[in-house]
Amino acid sequence: MFDQLPPELREHLDALLPTFIEHGLSMLSAILILIAGFWFAGKARTWTIAGIARIPGIDEMLQNFFGTMVRYLVLIFTLLAVLAKFGVQTASLIALLGAAGLAVGLALQGTLSNVAAGVMLLIFRPFRAGHYVEVGGIAGTVKLLSLFTTELTTPDNVQIFVPNSQIWGQALRNFSFHPTRRVDFSFGISYGDDIGKAMDAIRDVFEADPRCLKEPELFMGVGNLGDSSVDITVRVWSLTTDYWPLKFELTRRVKERFDREGITIPFPARTVYAGKD
Repeated sequence: MFDQLPPELREHLDALLPTFIEHGLSMLSAILILIAGFWFAGKARTWTIAGIARIPGIDEMLQNFFGTMVRYLVLIFTLLAVLAKFGVQTASLIALLGAAGLAVGLALQGTLSNVAAGVMLLIFRPFRAGHYVEVGGIAGTVKLLSLFTTELTTPDNVQIFVPNSQIWGQALRNFSFHPTRRVDFSFGISYGDDIGKAMDAIRDVFEADPRCLKEPELFMGVGNLGDSSVDITVRVWSLTTDYWPLKFELTRRVKERFDREGITIPFPARTVYAGKD
């Protein structure tokens, strides 16, 4: 079929055939480099995370952060290698990308501030994966710190992504940083009840629970004389992991003990005087 073509067309095809073959091979090798680069980038991330995980004391957030950085570096070198296959001068391209990166950086100051904040969070490490934190009115358990955002999960299992710059630029409360926490209670009793009897009942309930730490010792006192109740303030220390179970359980036990002792928890009341005309 090729022999049936006009001589002039065959001469043009013969002249173009080496070019087609050369560019075809370059295209094929570029595709193979691209596929291999993306595969190796994923593997490099996995290997980096696994290698860092063997180092004692390295947090999970650091593992994922460095793994992601290695992946991006491999992808950058892969793209440069693909461009080199097409004869692009990578040295001049890098200089051009540097100039373009400066312009893009000025336009994306907010995004880059998230990256800088992520680096600062990794250096100073105000929290770790699994810590329960509150920042900017948002509270949740830290799951992952990435280049741009921090992933939190709320107690009702809602996923929240917070920009790193918002976390670094605001006051942060870490409820899981210290191994122990103080649990505060307030129990109201009627003005006609015996305050000493109520305090003895509360003390018995708290001292019977092994989750209440002996040091610092339990504090108890009359915190407020309310409109309809005498409010007894109780402060006890526990392990951070026992905070909420202890608060819920002891609140119920004190109520049950008050019922057995005949100590009343009053409802809000108000006395109204009606004047005569």
